[in-house]
Amino acid sequence: MNCAQELPPEFLSRMEKQLGDEFPAFLKSFGSRRAFALRVNTSRITPERFEQICPFPIRPVPWVRGGYFYNEDTRPSQCPLYQAGLYYLQDPGAMVPASLLPVEKNDRVLDLCAAPGGKATALLSKLDGTGLLAANDISSSRVRALLRNIELAGGANSLILNEDPERLVGPFAGYFDKILLDAPCSGEGMFRKDPSLASDWSNEKSAALSRLQKKLAENAVLMLRPGGLLLYSTCTFSQEEDEDVIKHLLDTHPGMRLVRPEPWYEGFTEGYAGLSSCVRIYPHKMESEGQFAALLMKEPSDQNINDIFKEESPSSRRKTHGRPGKRENAGRPSSVKGEALQYIKAFFDEIGMRSLGGKEITPDAIEIRSGSVYYVPSVIPDIRGLTFVRNGLYMGILKKNRFEPSHSLALSLLPQDVSARICLRPDDPRLNSFLSGAQIEISPSEAPSGKGWMLLCADDYPLGFGKLTGSTLKNKIPAGWRI
Repeated sequence: MNCAQELPPEFLSRMEKQLGDEFPAFLKSFGSRRAFALRVNTSRITPERFEQICPFPIRPVPWVRGGYFYNEDTRPSQCPLYQAGLYYLQDPGAMVPASLLPVEKNDRVLDLCAAPGGKATALLSKLDGTGLLAANDISSSRVRALLRNIELAGGANSLILNEDPERLVGPFAGYFDKILLDAPCSGEGMFRKDPSLASDWSNEKSAALSRLQKKLAENAVLMLRPGGLLLYSTCTFSQEEDEDVIKHLLDTHPGMRLVRPEPWYEGFTEGYAGLSSCVRIYPHKMESEGQFAALLMKEPSDQNINDIFKEESPSSRRKTHGRPGKRENAGRPSSVKGEALQYIKAFFDEIGMRSLGGKEITPDAIEIRSGSVYYVPSVIPDIRGLTFVRNGLYMGILKKNRFEPSHSLALSLLPQDVSARICLRPDDPRLNSFLSGAQIEISPSEAPSGKGWMLLCADDYPLGFGKLTGSTLKNKIPAGWRI
């Protein structure tokens, strides 16, 4: 892209005033190649182990643990390890916001504008199968991509919503420990990656987006518990959409304060307008596209924040905020669920399933809805009246006298969960054949038993279920998941 000819003149004039002596270097960066990167799903594999088994060249992204650059001519989405949910393809700058939000195990976390899921899956990795990730997007088309990416990452502890953020405030008032708001923006930081964004740019659009961003940020504050943290981010350079939104939030909500995030990478640029704790990422200073991030804390009203973290165990917080969600089995004869659990247990016994995502299986968390089986986190509040596309993990479906597992169940499993596994090398060509929908041949030494349901894995990492008959593994990957 020739930025001097194709970038909007008004944008260039504003950036020249904004950057001063750095403007020539900024302009030159638009003529260089963009970086390609992936982020490891650390709830499934450590970065060190990933480095050992990754079949293509990578080098670390220095500002995010588990982030790696890869060569432009590499096709990592065609690798079985990608289909096993071990990594997500993401711009290295876009990895920053989720990395700066200090999510801890058992937190209740909200990604308010989550599609397509890059930041949501990073937050999910930090939770490591505990707590709750609520991921929302107002777009019914984009939320489908969000669902797929969270299922690919093994998101059993997730709630995926398709709502206007304002409608979430009532049910979730003061509910979340951490919130990420990656707000809709003018996308100036992505002009190099997607030149079409530049052709749609205008100062008027930026002003309209700023009004929307302020409203979204206000909604987020109302859903944050005292002592909680909010990470606001955009992929634009516009002060009107960045620092001005933060200043508005601080002015209208005295209980909010700006926090300098840690660690502070040497390539970060401090924010403008006296907000030096905000993070700006410029393509001439870091090997990435543009990004903005600001971390804010909601001050506790009467208690010190350390006292709140000390006093509130996950179980006590569940009692404090919201009511338990309505169970679909409430009021149904216990014999109905009891019979269903027998079929589910029979399947678990067949594949030697001892745990789910490394955690003990709790029968009370299993819900039956019109023959479909779900595993629902206990921390989900009452969501009646809200539009959601997934509440917990879709485990499978009940058919006549049997339970048939879902692909999302396969992707939520860890190596230690199941004994009936067929593990092939990541570079074994049979894996891509299976992922494309074909049945494959398995030798006796590769199968732990002679027949029945099996979990096919790349190395030790699940790709999907198959059914072994003799030496043939019949494919059970749904058509929509095949490559």
